[in-house]
Amino acid sequence: MSEAATQAIFEEVDGDMAERMIEVNGVELCTEPFGDPADRPVLLIQGVGASMLWWDEGLCRTLSGAGCFVIRYDHRDLGRSVTYGRGHPGYTGADLVADAAGVLDAYGIARTHVVGVSAGGAFAQLLALEFPDRVRSLVLISTSAATPGDRELPAPTDRFGRFFLDATVDWSDRDSVVGYVVGYCRMLAGDQRTFDEEYVRALVRHEVERARDFAARRNHDLLTDGESPSAPLSSITAPTLVIHGGADPMFPFEHGQALAHEIPDASLIRLDGAGHGIDPEDRDTIAAAIIDHTAAADPAGRG
Repeated sequence: MSEAATQAIFEEVDGDMAERMIEVNGVELCTEPFGDPADRPVLLIQGVGASMLWWDEGLCRTLSGAGCFVIRYDHRDLGRSVTYGRGHPGYTGADLVADAAGVLDAYGIARTHVVGVSAGGAFAQLLALEFPDRVRSLVLISTSAATPGDRELPAPTDRFGRFFLDATVDWSDRDSVVGYVVGYCRMLAGDQRTFDEEYVRALVRHEVERARDFAARRNHDLLTDGESPSAPLSSITAPTLVIHGGADPMFPFEHGQALAHEIPDASLIRLDGAGHGIDPEDRDTIAAAIIDHTAAADPAGRG
């Protein structure tokens, strides 16, 4: 991207920043920055099938208010980013990892702190393995190891498997889609806490209305890994914090324990009763953990 285009990304209106379309690896991605570009950069990577809206705006503003320059973005086939023909993704998981590095290039960031949730945590691991000089620290939330290994880890819970056997959805009907996704989120939240359906339903409806083609998210179910790095997780040198729910139905807590064991000197925070993803109940705890971790890894405050 040209210097002029990069500079345009940082244009502000009334002291705040809004969504910015950028070109990354020949495609258009939608991004949204928060805070002062002079502060320590934090790149937020969502999982497959989830737009950047699942990085709660309040969380982003809490981080930016604590000295972080935060960037969230939509993966391909999500939100306002480029979409492909339904059933025919023209990219792999490896391309989504390369996109994360491309977002940094578009914003002129040499080195960043990376926070990934679910599959976004796997992408964050791969980013640290493939582009170690770009990653200052890692925060891995509700995820599992991104590289092959001899691990005896529990499978998703029976409740997780039953959802896909029982759920139905008409992707041409907006209400049907919203109901399906809300049900999926209810299952992911686990069975130990109260599910905030009103909050989730409003978020899902906004996500559906905002998307170029919401049904294109199903392309993520067809993704292949692409080329994976041969280096083991033990070669990650970035300071790493693992945050994992004690009631995660997709990746039971042992997955988080394994990550913290394999990545050198990694720390582990267990969120008792939490399911998969970021429960609003844990938002302040997670924000504080990210702030403390990135500040400790980057005393100078800049990437």
